[in-house]
Amino acid sequence: MKSWKKWMSPALAALMLVSAAAPAAAETSAADAGGKKGTTKITLFHTNDTHSRVDESKEGIGFAKMAALLKEYAKTNPNSLVLDAGDTFHGQTVANLVRGESIVSIMNAVGYNAMAAGNHDFNYGYERLVELAGKAKFPVLSANTKKADGTRLLKPYEIKEVDGIKLGIFGLTTPETAYKTHPNNVAGLKFTDPAVEAKAIVGELKGKVDAIIALTHLGVDKSSIDTSIKVAEQVPDIDVIIDGHSHTKLDTGMKVGNVLIAQTGEYLKQFGRVDLTFENGKLKDKVSGLITKKAADEDKTPGDAAVLEIIRSVKKEQEKVLQQKVGSTSVKLVGDREVVRKGESNLGNLIADAMIDETGADVAIINGGGIRDSIGVGPITKGHVITVLPFGNYIQTKKVKGSDIVAALEHGVSAYPDSLGAFPQVGGVTFELDPAQPKGKRVSGVKVKGQLIDPNKTYLLATNDFIAAGGDDYKMFKDYPLAGDYSSLEESLIKYFQKKGEVNPQVENRVAVKQASGTVTTPAPTVPATPAPPATPAGQTSKPTPVPAPAVPAPTAPAPAPEAAKPAPAAPVATDGGVYIVKSGDTLWKIGKKHNTTWQKLQELNKFKDPNLIFPGQKVKLPAAG
Repeated sequence: MKSWKKWMSPALAALMLVSAAAPAAAETSAADAGGKKGTTKITLFHTNDTHSRVDESKEGIGFAKMAALLKEYAKTNPNSLVLDAGDTFHGQTVANLVRGESIVSIMNAVGYNAMAAGNHDFNYGYERLVELAGKAKFPVLSANTKKADGTRLLKPYEIKEVDGIKLGIFGLTTPETAYKTHPNNVAGLKFTDPAVEAKAIVGELKGKVDAIIALTHLGVDKSSIDTSIKVAEQVPDIDVIIDGHSHTKLDTGMKVGNVLIAQTGEYLKQFGRVDLTFENGKLKDKVSGLITKKAADEDKTPGDAAVLEIIRSVKKEQEKVLQQKVGSTSVKLVGDREVVRKGESNLGNLIADAMIDETGADVAIINGGGIRDSIGVGPITKGHVITVLPFGNYIQTKKVKGSDIVAALEHGVSAYPDSLGAFPQVGGVTFELDPAQPKGKRVSGVKVKGQLIDPNKTYLLATNDFIAAGGDDYKMFKDYPLAGDYSSLEESLIKYFQKKGEVNPQVENRVAVKQASGTVTTPAPTVPATPAPPATPAGQTSKPTPVPAPAVPAPTAPAPAPEAAKPAPAAPVATDGGVYIVKSGDTLWKIGKKHNTTWQKLQELNKFKDPNLIFPGQKVKLPAAG
């Protein structure tokens, strides 16, 4: 019985752990009039919070490797499902550039059977999430996401039959989605109490299925009100909760009463499996475990060829997107390593201003080590922006005390004049730096919006999720609850360029350095002739994927003219009554809605190969009225 361990890889051994202790499903007897007879084992493989980490890496297994391992397992154990607990469609460039469609294609190839909608899956707007759900070969589930009229936005549950066993799988989305994506993305939606919704769904499923699986994006953090623990306590008839949102690694699951909660952590660093054993149609046992990165590495099974090809073709297709012009600059935007890690940068100022523009925050702070390149004078493409900001970090806001903002600035300049990845690039705030003073006492004259900072006052801070979680040793922000979640940094900067048209940011004494003479100056940027290759800052959530800026941008329409801070909705610009000129922020779906048609009809009429690839200034033919 144990001889398989001698030749089987650690990953496959982990996948088949329980099957060695139970009769194979193929040996069970068929159901008779009295119900399913014998022993049946079903395996639920699951992921959560992958945030579009599609590639195999030093930290992550990747979708292709996971798909290959699942196929190997299925050769002897076909009774399995693949589930995802959300925050999957958004995060990295491979997803963001095409608004999630690439991830749907990859998940279709892997063979997912169901997914719960996570808060970041709404990051392109709820209309886009509905479109992505329509492209998926699996249901995207959420029982508690309601439209203004009280109807559900997405399918609430799915019943899957596996070898005569019926599984009821329903989805729940965190109510925190109301502020853990941009509010505009979920305008008009309501996220109802997940425990109340779960009770109703379980009541509907009981008697129809042999086991009930909740696929939830709720998490187990004590800081959250609505958690999977709360649902398990209030709805004990759920058998298993496949969870996400809190990025919690549960090695063998968590038991709450008789409910098993399983969660894998994040970024496909490992994936999960739950083995269900049924005797005569009744659930008798459930065991949770993880397939680790180490076990996957030791397995020599190559990544699934079909999934690898999709990833390759997606990235090749995105080369066109990377060449799209988003704006221009009349000055060099300085992001050189020896500038952003030891002093104020005009590019750092620009990024911080974009963060404030999106969030309405009082103060923005980002780590200079997160800025990875400069942008030369002239046109700016999406490829340029992604090269500057390659990590896919999100903008987050927190309400923090003025004293902690000062503490953060002290920490960021602690190494000056030496280089430090934590050096603060700031917006909304100015301060003086005296390098002659000891560490912790170098910062003075801190002003927010021109007024001296009040150490006891609460300010709205915008930063990236790396710093918000304590990255680069910004521990003073870690324990504050999130006030809001917004787009990724590169998306925010792209939108800012599109809004402004041409930019001309300056170094403007946001960080004023006191000299030995007593004068206060802002050091002129010193740019090395050959910058050292950038290193991943300590604790950074992911490694950059270099995106080469195109030497000659593809022909595009002129950059949009500068707009007001809050532009009015663009009116249709028609040349003959049947043509619309694309404006910044438009999507084919929005244009179709505005002109009483559908994006599908517009795609067909204009022969668009990819309906996501439209750009400001482009002409879109409209169908004739009636």
